Amino acid sequence: MRRILPDTNVLIDWLNQGRYGEILLAKGALKHMSSVVLLELEAGAFSLKDQRNVQQLAENFERAGRIVTPASADYSAGGRVLRQLQAKKGYNLSKAYSLVNDVLIALSARRIGATLLTQNARDFEAIAEMVPLSLVLV
Repeated sequence: MRRILPDTNVLIDWLNQGRYGEILLAKGALKHMSSVVLLELEAGAFSLKDQRNVQQLAENFERAGRIVTPASADYSAGGRVLRQLQAKKGYNLSKAYSLVNDVLIALSARRIGATLLTQNARDFEAIAEMVPLSLVLV
């Protein structure tokens, strides 16, 4: 069965506008949530309604056993990917702070064999040039 792991921007648009429901609610694919995505969702949930929505979403993924947390090997590989992105693509980590999270999300999706769904073409396509990654831009 196909596995998918949505990026933060995809889940935000789904929660706020109902976008991507045809993908996120489709049968025939196992949906997973990155713990890094959960961190980003929690950080941006300022209203009580948003906090409840994020909590409910997290509880559903937790109950299903589908929250993916980066392993120590992901951090090690992530450091190498970040070094390559700086050297080959000119990234500046002090200006692209979310890139660390994106690398961890990508490596976690790769580790479980999931396709990563994102709107962030620039960063994730650059990451995919450094490590093979199943990526769908929405």
